[in-house]
Amino acid sequence: MKQIIQDLKSGQTILEELPSPQVKSGQVLIKTHRTLVSLGTEKMLVNFGKANFIDKARQQPEKVKMVLDKMKTDGIKPTLETVFRKLGEPLPLGYCNAGEVIAVGKGVEDFQIGDRVASNGNHAEIVSVPKNLVAKIPDNISYDEASFTVIGAIALQGIRLLNPTFGETIVVIGLGLIGLVTSQLLIANGCKVIGLDFDQSKVDLAKSWGVDAYNTSSGTNPVNIAMEITSNTGVDGVIITASTKSDDVISQAANMCRKRGRIILVGVIGLNIQRSDFYEKELSFQVSCSYGPGRYDEEYEQKGNDYPIGFVRWTEKRNFQAILEAINTKKLNVQPLISEIIDLEDYNKVYGDMNSSKSIASILKYSGNADISQTIVSSGEKRNFEGQKGVLGIIGAGNYTKAMVLPNLKKLNAEIKYIASASGLSGTLAAKKNNIANSTTDYNEILKDVDVDAVLITTRPYQHSKLVIEALNAGKHVFVEKPLALTYEELEDLDTAYKSANKTLTVGFNRRFSPFVNDAKKQLGDNPGTMNIVATMNAGYIPPEIWVHDMEIGGGRIISEACHLIDLITFLTGSLVESVVMNSLGNNPKENTDNASILLKYKNGSQGIVNYFSNGSKSYSKERIEIYSQNRTMIIDNFRKSKYYGFKSKGMKSGQDKGQSLQFKLFLDSLKKGGDAIISYEEIMNTSKASIAAIESLKKGEWVKVE
Repeated sequence: MKQIIQDLKSGQTILEELPSPQVKSGQVLIKTHRTLVSLGTEKMLVNFGKANFIDKARQQPEKVKMVLDKMKTDGIKPTLETVFRKLGEPLPLGYCNAGEVIAVGKGVEDFQIGDRVASNGNHAEIVSVPKNLVAKIPDNISYDEASFTVIGAIALQGIRLLNPTFGETIVVIGLGLIGLVTSQLLIANGCKVIGLDFDQSKVDLAKSWGVDAYNTSSGTNPVNIAMEITSNTGVDGVIITASTKSDDVISQAANMCRKRGRIILVGVIGLNIQRSDFYEKELSFQVSCSYGPGRYDEEYEQKGNDYPIGFVRWTEKRNFQAILEAINTKKLNVQPLISEIIDLEDYNKVYGDMNSSKSIASILKYSGNADISQTIVSSGEKRNFEGQKGVLGIIGAGNYTKAMVLPNLKKLNAEIKYIASASGLSGTLAAKKNNIANSTTDYNEILKDVDVDAVLITTRPYQHSKLVIEALNAGKHVFVEKPLALTYEELEDLDTAYKSANKTLTVGFNRRFSPFVNDAKKQLGDNPGTMNIVATMNAGYIPPEIWVHDMEIGGGRIISEACHLIDLITFLTGSLVESVVMNSLGNNPKENTDNASILLKYKNGSQGIVNYFSNGSKSYSKERIEIYSQNRTMIIDNFRKSKYYGFKSKGMKSGQDKGQSLQFKLFLDSLKKGGDAIISYEEIMNTSKASIAAIESLKKGEWVKVE
């Protein structure tokens, strides 16, 4: 299938060939008939992509500070690699989709194959969309009209926040697509509407619907217009749908309001607000968030949990439905907004020069010929893998895969036949960049291919144990990023599969392969005796709504990240964890805490402490390892330098190296030459159990024995 993407590095807008997505649980698969180009939003992305690096930095000063902070802790080279990698990740464009349902995922009951639906799907021939972001199209509405659903919901949400009453006078600043839709909906709500814009054609169109519209390009003062129309009382409210860097708009909006007027921002403007503009009138100002309640809430959008209608009357999906009903009853007329309808293949007629475009709404028309069964796309010439050893298939194409896994495998000339990703976009782009033969959206293609010797799993943690079991049952060696599993039950099922598979299992505990750790292990000698090890991770703050905190999806940061340090201590002590106790910051800590100290008792008498903190400074080292043994001390600082006390060696210093390169080299060698896994199964299971036991300990408030 084909999809439009924006390359942020080169500035090009590309029609990319991708494998068709698979329908996910809680989602519907849609064959696209029409998509609407949101000229305002998409023009910003296109212009950002075309800007040079300096201009990109000027547009995002907060990101520049983050880059400088990262340079202090991780060094210049790793930071620049991260920046350029991010800029090299194209974005999918579009969020106004209309089409027909061709498959429904598990748990979806409201939709059937053949339903005509509107959604926030991208500019792609086939999209998989969560059920709460999809609404049925009434029979009397065409796909052209239905493609306005999401844009209409954005306008409607701004109006709902303004909460206008019948007879009020409302100003709409900016008569672009959203502004014109907003104006119509306000009129339908019984409001007197004043519209302001620089484009006479848009002003004339607004006037045809009864909007008191004015062209302000000639120097007409918007505040004077509003005050004259309201007999110097001021307007009841202002909805800003304009896009400009100027601070004048917010000042004008404040000055044209009556006392206690309301201002809602839907567009993007300069926000250096003058207190005096708002103080005397006691004005209220609010920024509207996209389509309505539920937006960016993973529980609502991804898990499909709806808000009770008695408490949240208008969610984003209900706003979709309200817009479709307004179009159906002719209260919202979108036909005059359509400037052009063009075939998907001619997309550059829209994206070629968006800055000079006078279009209001451009609609992309799809042929409907996309093949849902085409789940594999070749990234280049067909290659023969038959008879080769160490052929890999990768499931997952997220940030860590692109940042660490693929660059290291590429340096090692690893033979990778597949990379699988849910949408197909990230996997296809990664395949082209890293000499991977095929991109797929169906990981089963990897499991059933006899050429593939090993499967690398780099998905979100909740999928790890399931995929490991499937891969082992398919007769593949497995490398899985940490954590191995999220519960004891998953570990039991996995243990059964492993013992009957006769294949190796490796977890990505890479820190034990760092040259700093291996040098420390060497200096400690063959009989270091018992030791104390303190491993501190200054992990940094992650907002609570991010998936890693979800115990069902990410497992929380202790299970999914602190396990790295448990494995590291296990490696250095040469022993297994016997029991564990964890204490957390606060009086009533939750199980997904990310401010905790874990005390580990080892079978050989050694003691480990893992401090996992998210409340530290970003300018301090992210990781620090302290080793105390036989009147000697070692410090490993962020895997960039180490210092020894009481040893002949004084330590070492180099670029940051957390062991990924050696880890993958040893893993590939084990596949090609045979032999044991690079980390013993016993240690992997012990670390995995200890991580889960830490959470159990927090709940019980006592030591937990690691069986």
